[in-house]
Amino acid sequence: MIFYQKFFVIILVGIVMLFSFNDTVLAASNELSLDDCIFLALKNNQVVKIATFDRQTSLAALNQEESGKGFTVTFTHNDKRYDTYNLHQLYVNGIKEYEWDNKDDNLITVSLPIYTGNKLENQIDEAKLNLKISDLNLETVRQQLKQNAISSYFNVLQYRNNLAVNQLSVDNYEKHLKEVQLRFEQGTVAKYDVLASQVSLANAQNNLSKAQNSYKFAIATLNNVIGFPLNNEMILKDDLEYEPYSQTLEDCEQYAMDHRPEIVQHETKIAIAHDDLDIAQSGYRPSVNFVATQNWYYSSALPGSDNSNWSVGLTASFNLFDSGVTKAKVDQAKYAIGAAEEQYSKERDDVLLEVHQYYLNLREAETRIETSKVTVEQAEESLRVANTRYEAGVGTNLDVLDAVLAFTTAKTNYIQALYDYNINKSQLDRAIGMAVK
Repeated sequence: MIFYQKFFVIILVGIVMLFSFNDTVLAASNELSLDDCIFLALKNNQVVKIATFDRQTSLAALNQEESGKGFTVTFTHNDKRYDTYNLHQLYVNGIKEYEWDNKDDNLITVSLPIYTGNKLENQIDEAKLNLKISDLNLETVRQQLKQNAISSYFNVLQYRNNLAVNQLSVDNYEKHLKEVQLRFEQGTVAKYDVLASQVSLANAQNNLSKAQNSYKFAIATLNNVIGFPLNNEMILKDDLEYEPYSQTLEDCEQYAMDHRPEIVQHETKIAIAHDDLDIAQSGYRPSVNFVATQNWYYSSALPGSDNSNWSVGLTASFNLFDSGVTKAKVDQAKYAIGAAEEQYSKERDDVLLEVHQYYLNLREAETRIETSKVTVEQAEESLRVANTRYEAGVGTNLDVLDAVLAFTTAKTNYIQALYDYNINKSQLDRAIGMAVK
């Protein structure tokens, strides 16, 4: 018996660990890849949960509209006490004498819409289209959240790299200042060189402090996106890299027209506007309903249990004149169709412009990556030469300070180019409607 109890506990613990493995590992190690952050953002961020609830609301609205085509059964009970003439006194003796009377009534009504001028059918179709819009909105939210997670992740990488560059700059200035102070003590350089080196070091230390602050805030921003505490410490596994983008601008435009959720949403809104027009025009058409009733009234014991009668029939109605209300509704629906079509056209233009922007930015950053990479190599060599010349006594203090600054700037520009390329690539993926896997 004890063996089986232990075995059951082991199995139970294993199941719990299996379902919580991903979150536990991610929370415990805090070593996150880009894919980890995207997964956590989609899982934890409130905007996805809100969009999911909106989708469920649209589904419930569809169920409501579809239920409108079914049977409805209502029960009505009435109790009345009223005064009337005593009919016996009135007709036999000719005396008008009042007496109190009771009336109890139980009524069950069954109704079914037979024809509504296509009103119900269009309302159901419209509810289906609204559900489609909710699905598209959920996908839009997921795509935007994915892009936010990528941007926040790359921000951390950028500031982490900038922090390393600024630290290297401080190290270079400190090393050079020691050399200058030694030469000043030996009397081979002027006090001005010491002061200039100290100023350059102080500026580099200020930039390092700013870089540290920016790095901490970038981590807090990423924590906010993925649903972690803002002060949570983390280690990012990936780094800024260059991966060639093979798609042409024309490819991106066509893909966006076919897959961008917002464009499909506006196409759906045009269809909804046409349904609204048909619903408005249903006011010109007749409506037919099946109605069945069962009635019990005037009970002496149980209210409404005697004097039973029933009826079955069709009720038809037709609007002969409504002072122009239906015409006004039809006109509104026609104008709404025009507005929906213009909104669709505007959305297409906005999407194409957005695709152009991010594609051109990506190609421009791609060019800067190669040029800034060469500049870094040149600046690094220039710094090495300037240090060697100064140590040999043939170079100037200004040469070294300028070389350190140029090297720091070149490294920063290279990091910026990599960052811009990767950010614009992620924004382009969102702009063309790349699905979230």
